[in-house]
Amino acid sequence: MSMPKHDCLVRLVEDDHPLEDYQSGVPRWCSGCGDNAVLAAVQRLCRDENLRPEKLAFVSGIGCASRFPHYMRTYGFHGIHGRALPIAEGVKMARPDLHVFVNTGDGDCCSIGAAHWLHAIRYNMNMTVMLHDNHVYGLTKKQVSPTSPRGLKSNTTPHGAYLDAMNPLTVTLGVTNVSFVAQAVDWIPEAVYAVIRAAFHHKGFSFVRIIQRCPEFLPNMWDAWLRDPEKTLLLKHDDGISFSPGLQRIYKNRQVHDPSDIHRAREIASCIDPVPVGILFRDESVPCYEDVREAGTPRSLDMVKTGLEAELDKFTVWPDDEPAARIA
Repeated sequence: MSMPKHDCLVRLVEDDHPLEDYQSGVPRWCSGCGDNAVLAAVQRLCRDENLRPEKLAFVSGIGCASRFPHYMRTYGFHGIHGRALPIAEGVKMARPDLHVFVNTGDGDCCSIGAAHWLHAIRYNMNMTVMLHDNHVYGLTKKQVSPTSPRGLKSNTTPHGAYLDAMNPLTVTLGVTNVSFVAQAVDWIPEAVYAVIRAAFHHKGFSFVRIIQRCPEFLPNMWDAWLRDPEKTLLLKHDDGISFSPGLQRIYKNRQVHDPSDIHRAREIASCIDPVPVGILFRDESVPCYEDVREAGTPRSLDMVKTGLEAELDKFTVWPDDEPAARIA
């Protein structure tokens, strides 16, 4: 298979990418925020897979986690609230050659962006979606989110949240064309990395829920899980992810789970104590929307230049034009 000339030139100049090639700026998340663990895992994945920065696109909406593109030295799009997924879908349709990642929060995805979330699952476009779930609106200073537990006292629910929390895993597993669902927790970095890596290698809409701590507004919510390893359930299978012997010595509560069994996946997804970690469901046979629609070859440089010039010409004021012609 022949390689485009510009790709050959890039490969000649630089074959390997160190971790620094993916790092941009100093993260401004709170100390102890789970977003830091996710960022470290993603940057490590990019390095280990030797992904070219110019072939990566990170898309986000609004929220603490949505600052993610600012800290990746790649292409990035910091969108508006709840609209990360349709933006990412547009990127993938226009540039199917790019590796597209989406970082979204429990409010951004499961509240204002819920309709886009459900249809993105159905489209099954080839992208890696990370739901940073800290169970609270952190950026706007402690309001309940769809995943907040019942009874949580916040600025919007001073007497406690009235409704049971939404479970993003069971919701995702209930949508037509679901093809990959997994879960990790931020206090097990090895699992965060392994789950995101498996999601990246899956061809389709890879949905990863990452349960994370908010040290500012929910500092003690997960203390019991941190103190007691039995409250974490590691999912193991030949078609799943493997955990190191050291991790298995600490987390002895393990269960063999076949990721092709969607009914058992839904049962496991409903559990919070112990919290399941690993791949819940995977189906490689679900077609990707960009393939069904034949997104095709990326636009050539001449096509991009012609398109940009045509758009800019709409706003050009030519000095020799008559006023009537300019108005027309």
